[in-house]
Amino acid sequence: MDKLINNTTISLIHGDITIVKFDAIVNAANSTLMGGGGVDGAIHSAGGEDILNECKKIIKKIGSLPTGEAVITTAGKLPSKFVIHTVGPIWRGGRNNEAQLLMNSYNNSLKLAIQNGVKTIAFPSISTGVYRYPVQEASEIAISTILNYCKENNFEKIAMVLYSKDFYNIYAQTFETILQKWDGVKKVCKL
Repeated sequence: MDKLINNTTISLIHGDITIVKFDAIVNAANSTLMGGGGVDGAIHSAGGEDILNECKKIIKKIGSLPTGEAVITTAGKLPSKFVIHTVGPIWRGGRNNEAQLLMNSYNNSLKLAIQNGVKTIAFPSISTGVYRYPVQEASEIAISTILNYCKENNFEKIAMVLYSKDFYNIYAQTFETILQKWDGVKKVCKL
């Protein structure tokens, strides 16, 4: 599913984020940046030791990556140029600022992308795996944040790459629903 929003193509892709070719892919990392399960483990495994070595240097400098923040490394053996690592919130019932922290993960990743000349970027569904963020709520935050970012910033392409068909379907429905009532669109067309 592709839509053109203010000169940026927004895409939903059902697939594996480790094989897509974008300037940058986003890693739903943990605060240690040492890899883990889910997409984090897959990115570290497919990208090789170059990613891990850069992550070790970053952690040596900052201690740990706070929730909602983002850092950038090489993509190692991945087809992309960069990996932007962000730590999404752990779901604790929605009473611990989780929505704002998840929004920060997307916004800070997009800001870091612009600072590094990234024109195409792909996101996974941040925090919806082992961090148990409800997928419906996470999809609303992800898509709204990306659309709002596109009001004043241009990328060639921003994609949500969703490994699960169920997640893809939820994100697709959310995307359509948000676009129907979103007032920030100067130009929307199906591609």
